[in-house]
Amino acid sequence: MPAPLSFPFDNTYARDLPGFAVPWQPAAAPAPRLLHFNPSLARELGLPLADATPDDLAALFSGNTLPEGASPIAQAYAGHQFGQFSPQLGDGRALLLGEVIDGQGRRRDIAFKGSGPTPFSRRGDGKAAVGPMLREVLIGEAMHALGIPTTRALAVVATGEQVRRERPLPGAILTRVADSHLRVGTFEFFAAHAGPDQVRRLADYAIARHYPELAGADNPYLELLRAVAARQSSLVAQWMAVGFIHGVMNTDNMSIAGETIDYGPCAFMEAYDPATVFSAIDRQGRYAYHHQPDIAAWNLARFAETLLPLIDDNTERAVARATASIQVFSERYRQHWLKEMGAKLGLPPLTEADAALAEDWLELLQAQSVDFTLAWRYLGEAAAGEEGRLSSLFADGAALDAWLQRWRQHCAAADRAGDEAGASGTTRATRTAAMAQTNPWLMPRNHQVEAALDAAEQGDLTPFHRLLGALAEPCREQPRYADLAEPAPREFMRTFQTFCGT
Repeated sequence: MPAPLSFPFDNTYARDLPGFAVPWQPAAAPAPRLLHFNPSLARELGLPLADATPDDLAALFSGNTLPEGASPIAQAYAGHQFGQFSPQLGDGRALLLGEVIDGQGRRRDIAFKGSGPTPFSRRGDGKAAVGPMLREVLIGEAMHALGIPTTRALAVVATGEQVRRERPLPGAILTRVADSHLRVGTFEFFAAHAGPDQVRRLADYAIARHYPELAGADNPYLELLRAVAARQSSLVAQWMAVGFIHGVMNTDNMSIAGETIDYGPCAFMEAYDPATVFSAIDRQGRYAYHHQPDIAAWNLARFAETLLPLIDDNTERAVARATASIQVFSERYRQHWLKEMGAKLGLPPLTEADAALAEDWLELLQAQSVDFTLAWRYLGEAAAGEEGRLSSLFADGAALDAWLQRWRQHCAAADRAGDEAGASGTTRATRTAAMAQTNPWLMPRNHQVEAALDAAEQGDLTPFHRLLGALAEPCREQPRYADLAEPAPREFMRTFQTFCGT
C-alpha cells in the first residue's frame, strides 16, 4: 500500500483492561494472496477499503501491513475442554487488532486467526490452513443469512507457506469480526489466576460493552449471569431449529455476547438423529446435537462460579441465587424451542400441551432416517396441499399421513383462534409462504462444503464462491443451485468427520 490505512479503531479492551492480554505482532506472511473479502461487511464496519486492490487487501489481512490505530493483542483465557479445566489457553493463534464502531453504533472486534504463535501457543505453530479458514467463512455466512447471531469473516488470505498437520497444507489467515471475544473462559482465567477484583473489572467491562442497561441494577453481576443465559438460551434454540452442531462447546468457545463463535469441527444435520456427532475428537458424544442445551447450561454454571464472590458475600446465598438463574436457562430455552418449532410448523409458539406435535414429528424423522432440512421445507408445501415431495422422503407413508392429520387439526385450531381474536385468518398460501421463510431450502451440505474446500486447497476457488453465493439466500429455491440442496450420499455420511484444524 502507498501508505498505511487508518481504521477508526477505539481499542477499549487494550486500553481499559491492562494485564488482560499481551501486546503481540503477527508473523510475516511470505507471499500473501487474497482468497476472500466481504466488501459489504467492510462498509458496514466503516473501513476505508473501497479503493484497495487485491494486493493491498492481501498485505493488510495477512498482517504484513497493519492499519494505523491497530493495537494487536493476544487475549488471555482459560476453559473447560471436554469437561476438564485448562487453566491457561488464550489466543494461541489469534490476535485482536482492535475495535471499531459500525454504522449501527455497535462496537465490533476485528481479529486475526492463524497469524502465528503467541505467548499462549503452548508449543503450537499458531498457524491455520486454507480449508478450515474458508469453512469458517461458509458456515458463518450461512448462519448470518439464517438470522442466527454469529461472528463473521471479513477476509481470508493465503500466506504462501505450508502448515504441518497430518499432511502439509496451504496456510491462511482469517480476519474475524465479532461483537467481542469475551468468553466464559475469559472469566475463568481471571477467577483462577487473579481473584475477584480482576473478575469484577472484567464483569464491569462486559456490562458496559454488552449489557449497559444492567449498570444501575441492585445486583449487576447476578443480572449479568441472567442476561448471558438469556442470550444463550435463544442462540442454542436457533441452532437446534436448523440442525446445527457446534462440535466443540468448550467454555472457551461460549461468547458472553451471545454469538456463535469458533467454527471448528461444526456441521449441519443431514438425516435426523439427535445423537449425531461429527467432530473427530468428540469420541464420547459430549457435544452431540441433543446434548447442546444441557452443555450450554453446564457452561453457564462454570460462568456463574466465577461470579459468586461478586453476587453475594455469603457463599451459600450466592450459590443459591446463581443456581436459580441457571435453572431459569432451561425454562427459557424450552420456551425459545417451542417458539422455533411453532414457526417451523406454521403455527404460533407451541404450548407444552402442543409440544408432542413437534416431538413426534422429530421421532418420525428419526425412525425413517429422513433428511432434516428437506422434511421441514417440504412440510410447508404440504400446507398448500402439495404433498408429493414430502411423501417421497418417507418409506412408511401411513405413519406420515397419521401425523399430518394431527398437524392439520392444529393448524385449523390455530386459525379458528385467530379468527376469534379478530385477526385475519391464515390461508394456505400465507402459511406456506411463512413456512418457506422459516424453513430453509439450502444449507451448507457437508459433502458440498468438503468438495469446495478440497478444490480451494488445490487453488480452485470456483466451487467455494458458488456455494457461498448460494448460501446468501437459504430460503429461496433457485434451480441453478439444485445440486447444492441435495442431501449427501449415505456412504459419504457414514464416514464423514470434521476436525478442529489445529
